[in-house]
Amino acid sequence: MKTSIFVCLTVLLPLTAMADDAALLADKLDAMQGIKANFNQKVTDQNGKLIQEGSGILAMKQPGAFHWHLTSPDESLIVANDQTVWVYNSFAEEVSILDMEDILKASPMALLVHRDEKSWSEYQIDKKGDCFEIRPHQGVESAVNMVSVCFAKTVLSDIRLVDGQGSVSHFELSSQSHVAEADSGLFRFELPEGVSVDDQRAQ
Repeated sequence: MKTSIFVCLTVLLPLTAMADDAALLADKLDAMQGIKANFNQKVTDQNGKLIQEGSGILAMKQPGAFHWHLTSPDESLIVANDQTVWVYNSFAEEVSILDMEDILKASPMALLVHRDEKSWSEYQIDKKGDCFEIRPHQGVESAVNMVSVCFAKTVLSDIRLVDGQGSVSHFELSSQSHVAEADSGLFRFELPEGVSVDDQRAQ
């Protein structure tokens, strides 16, 4: 679940004091003006063995608005809006509420939902063909070794995450479209009746 949280979030941050490749990535994200897409997920271990598959829908829009809904094989939902992240497990009937700042500390992928220039300075961004690889600088604590985001021309098409054990989470996007006004409800979370709440935000 935590891996999914870290992988599934994207918006633009400021260009000031950013390296050239980071600025190019920001331009790509800015040009999308929000995206809604289906995704297929495959997780492989360090030996390339398939250990998990899934599918669902994601949507994202600047600044800090994100919706990730895993529909198969199990259902779960992640909604981020501004500084708050909700993680809903329908099977366990539990909602966890997190500060965006805590997610930022865990994964470079989460940086893409935040406009914090100081946090971005702790990561190296390199353009590799149609992809951008994001890695933490030496000494920066992170649960993720590398995140790669790829584009088909101007469209976000592929996300890969490599964790500390060498496992790879690959998200292939399809049926991409711009986020419409009618999609604004995707970025609001309404607490289901009767579920337990684990509020992990700083008080």
